[in-house]
Amino acid sequence: FLTQDSLQLENFSQAKRNSILAKYGDMRATIGASIRDMWYNLGHHKIEFIPSMVGPILEMTLVPELELRKSTIPIFFDMMLCEYQLTESFSRFEDEILRKLDSEVEGGRGDEQYKQLFESILLSCCQRHPELAKPGENFVALVTGLLERLLDYRAVMNDENKTYSMSCTVNLL
Repeated sequence: FLTQDSLQLENFSQAKRNSILAKYGDMRATIGASIRDMWYNLGHHKIEFIPSMVGPILEMTLVPELELRKSTIPIFFDMMLCEYQLTESFSRFEDEILRKLDSEVEGGRGDEQYKQLFESILLSCCQRHPELAKPGENFVALVTGLLERLLDYRAVMNDENKTYSMSCTVNLL
């Protein structure tokens, strides 16, 4: 629902966007908040949805709407914490988000704002949990580094400067 083209208000003219917002509001933020609330209400059943829900949650957080991103990115920390409390690692979550991030950014999703929000929100969450502070910080550095390289690579895909394009490819690899 959140990712369908007809709800991506940033793709419309300003006049059409204003008309939709005045009449309906941004339904993406409302639905995102509901999804977030449903996630937190799963209680001890959350682990059953890791890693299968990592991709859909990632796709939702990549929608370029600031409030939606702010309210849903913390779900990732909760997934990390949930898996960590059960297994003392969050490797299944980490593997899945790294795998999905590549295809999402290649598909045109993600931007600098997302990278910054992801980093600041997750670092803040990790710092409040001493047992996840260091592994969480390492994970955030890994993901934001990959995201930066993927965004650079996507930006130069159609660039005429082959040297810069090759440099980005080497950095990504």
